[in-house]
Formats: sequence, structure tokens, C-alpha cells
Amino acid sequence: MKLRKGDKVIVIAGKERGKTSTIVRVLPQENLVILDGLNLSKRHRRPSAQNRKGQIIERAMPMHVSNVMIVDPRSGKPTRVKFSRDKEGTRIRIAVKSGQEIK
Repeated sequence: MKLRKGDKVIVIAGKERGKTSTIVRVLPQENLVILDGLNLSKRHRRPSAQNRKGQIIERAMPMHVSNVMIVDPRSGKPTRVKFSRDKEGTRIRIAVKSGQEIK
């Protein structure tokens, strides 16, 4: 998977289209990402011994990776990602639009 935790992404499809956020968690087996503050859903929490009151909480739900694109470090627009090798032979991610390395 070309996306990692902490990457800045733009949502390109769905109800949150056009919004920018960072990746909180990556689920590579299911090709899903969880974004900070986007794709929120209301969940009911039952009363328990620790939490006497039941409540409704908003929780960020997973989104498919095909619905997000990484932000180009130079222009701030969505871009694809390619892999290359540096002088030591380690893989680095490069933004296709600008050619800059993605940290």
C-alpha cells in the first residue's frame, strides 16, 4: 500500500469529497484508511460500570483507499505515488506531479 499513517490526503469521492485530512490508521488487509475528523458516524455506547450514562459518540469510520489521494508537497493538489530507490538502495516514495520525495 502506498499510503502510510500520518500522510496528508485529499478525499476524491464520497460525501467528504474535496476535504483534506491526515491518516490516523491504515488497514492494509482490507485496503482501508481512517482519516482524522472525516467520515464520522454516530455510535451508541451502552451504560457500563465505568461509564454510568449511555451516550452517543461520533467515531471516524474507515474509508477505501481508492477514495483518497495523497497531497503533493509542492502544489498541495492530489497526486499519484511512485517508488524509486535512493543511493543507499532504500525505497522512497515520489509524487508523480512534482517529482518531490514524500516524507
